[in-house]
Amino acid sequence: MIYTVAGALPMASAILLMPFYGKLPADVYGSLSIYFGFSLLVQILVTYSFDASIYLNFHEHKHDAKALAVFVGSAFVFILMLSAAIGLLLALLGNFIFDRVYGVGQIPFLPFGVLSVATGIFQALFKVNNSLLQTQGKATTFLWLNLLSFSLIAGLTILGLIIFPDTLWGPIAGKLIGALIAASWVLGSIFRQFGFHFSWQSLKPTFEFNNSSLIYQIQQWFINYYDRIIILALISKSTVGYYDVALKFLLAIDFLLTGLNATIHPKVLGKVYEQSEKASTVEINRYYNGLTGVAILAVAGSIFVFPPVIQLFFNEAYYAAIPLIPFAALVYLLRPLRLWVAMPYAALKYSKPLPYFYLVVALVKIGLLYWFVQRWGVWGAIVSTLISYAIEILILFWGIRKRFVFKFNTFKLIIAPLLLGICVLLLEPWLGVNYGWQVHLFYLVISGVVLLWAYRNELKIFNTGQIVK
Repeated sequence: MIYTVAGALPMASAILLMPFYGKLPADVYGSLSIYFGFSLLVQILVTYSFDASIYLNFHEHKHDAKALAVFVGSAFVFILMLSAAIGLLLALLGNFIFDRVYGVGQIPFLPFGVLSVATGIFQALFKVNNSLLQTQGKATTFLWLNLLSFSLIAGLTILGLIIFPDTLWGPIAGKLIGALIAASWVLGSIFRQFGFHFSWQSLKPTFEFNNSSLIYQIQQWFINYYDRIIILALISKSTVGYYDVALKFLLAIDFLLTGLNATIHPKVLGKVYEQSEKASTVEINRYYNGLTGVAILAVAGSIFVFPPVIQLFFNEAYYAAIPLIPFAALVYLLRPLRLWVAMPYAALKYSKPLPYFYLVVALVKIGLLYWFVQRWGVWGAIVSTLISYAIEILILFWGIRKRFVFKFNTFKLIIAPLLLGICVLLLEPWLGVNYGWQVHLFYLVISGVVLLWAYRNELKIFNTGQIVK
């Protein structure tokens, strides 16, 4: 619970700060979204997947304190060297890259691009240290350090927005200073505990894993963030602003589903490991059926709650985000199904084809984005996301079907969320504008009815004490 909740604080920070961002002009917030996305890309590059590989190498060296110290110290020195190299490269080419990617004068590299690079580097150090603390089992340190980082970034961002209203200086500088303080503590702690080392031979065995993992993470960045760049290029910064607001609020659903999946995932993997024939069982499926039920209620609840929140805390320039929320939320109805078909890859340690699969998904989504955004504007971005997510599920299912046997309750896992999705697609364009809260309340009612029907047999447990198979 500590690792799940504390590790999700950066996502929670993004949600909790939304009412404060709502005072920014929409075009300023659109620029902020682009800079934050760029900072995350720098973080991915600088981390170089050591946040994932440090777990494996820690356990390989944990019985040899000297070898462990050399590896951990070398990993952090390598990240610092890579940070310097990327920083130097961007210092030389940053203006050129920003002009070519974002359009001349749209998103200047100086000064906020430079500050975003620094923020990405500091967050990379923090992220790798988080993985190390989890591997060491230092839950208390993990909790307090993440609370410190969360408090610094949130507090300094809010302070910055108050001191520098309607500008990028407040949120970008606030996040930078908070990340710098946390990263400074991390480096001091690491070199005090493990010493200052650099051994290429110690790091070399991990690069094969890191390289493939890095490619996957870069692909995920393009899948999740390239829509803002295309909207910026084809429409405007203000459109990026209200589009990003709609998606940021829906991170609350992501926060909930990710936390629950982090809880059930080890249990599911343990049950698969025990099988001779690898297959989904009734017991395994119950986890994902339950996750689907939570997703249905979370989507319906978000559609009901977030539009009035935007009206309350945001200026009128962001009201255009309100009609986007019901349709953008639909992708989360597919999230449990995607987690279910992706689970066997982790259980069977079958990651080799994933970079190729996600290359296809990334290319499909980017192609659809260019096509659909040109035709339908911001709505095209939402349609392309839904289509590419469905394609991702189909590809993952196709890629593992010969190694893992899928058996499932079609109504609970597929039909139930589709019923809510169909209601949204049919009713929202027809009645959503004039009868918003009534229609959104109906989604909650229909979700409850669908789930009561889906789990009518399970509810007998409360009446008869009978365990339903």
